[in-house]
Amino acid sequence: MVVKRKLLNLALILMTALTAASIGQAQTRGRNVAATVSPGLMGSLPESDAVAHVKMKQLLSEAMPRMLANNPVKLADVNAGIDRFKDRTGLDPRMFEEIAFGVRFTYPAEGVTKVQTVALANGSFSSAAMVAAGRVASNGKYREEKYRDKTVYIFTLDEHIRVLGVFNFAIRELAAAPLSANTLALGDPAGVRAVIDSSTLRKLANAELIALASRDPNAVIGFGSNVSERLIGNLDIGNAPIAADLRTLRQVYGSVATTQTDLQLLLAARAVNAQAAKNLGDTLEGLKQFGALLVGRLSGAKGVLAKSALSNMSIVADANELQVKISVAQAEVAPLIGN
Repeated sequence: MVVKRKLLNLALILMTALTAASIGQAQTRGRNVAATVSPGLMGSLPESDAVAHVKMKQLLSEAMPRMLANNPVKLADVNAGIDRFKDRTGLDPRMFEEIAFGVRFTYPAEGVTKVQTVALANGSFSSAAMVAAGRVASNGKYREEKYRDKTVYIFTLDEHIRVLGVFNFAIRELAAAPLSANTLALGDPAGVRAVIDSSTLRKLANAELIALASRDPNAVIGFGSNVSERLIGNLDIGNAPIAADLRTLRQVYGSVATTQTDLQLLLAARAVNAQAAKNLGDTLEGLKQFGALLVGRLSGAKGVLAKSALSNMSIVADANELQVKISVAQAEVAPLIGN
């Protein structure tokens, strides 16, 4: 049972890495691509190890309702989760046009990875009014700090907050700072201060990662990340040969897009050389075949989705790049949202 569980965890890790096939292309042409991609909101992020972009308005007003059209109970649960988040923080995700995330990885101790995330949100709202709403929602549990020419509001939450009926966050302190009339920085205090520094210096810090995250302009979600041997080494993979393959990765990126009927996932990665990409591709092909033997034991919605994902998965290796594409029907994903 332990072996199967480790193999399943490994498969999930590889899906993320393995799907990274196109990343090599971005690297081969990296500087030209970075020069032609508009940085948008991500361009205001501080120096990061990973960046991501979410078209929040499109996700909430188009993708999510379409995906849950046949499950009104779950759609109501998602909307209730948004309302609870609004009531607790004063922030209404429905008013966000887009959100950009910047992530930094630090290693405070051997085998330990700490993740610091900061977000920038813009949309049809007054950032000052949203902060004021947050002060009311927090029942006075906040403090103000002056940093450069901005005011940072730090709210003490100390609780788990569920967002969109899907994500469950443990938040101790949430810092918020209006950067402009309709742009808000959110995160821990150190992260928000870093955003203010970046906006003051007006320096584009993550051009290459932004280019990777923006490869599909029609995607609802896009991300790009640098990968270090230490980051991979801190993952409990449970298989030494596969761990060695993963340590050859240097970047990963991907996207999530939707059509009227399907959910399309791209995961891509760039390895140190062509042989490393081929080895990783061979491993993924083996896991795909192994997975086909296991999904027959899954029942219900999980079994349906797993079979569909495997049958619609393509794995392509080209030089030092590896790319995985998966397309599944939204109706097959909907029953598992929130679970």
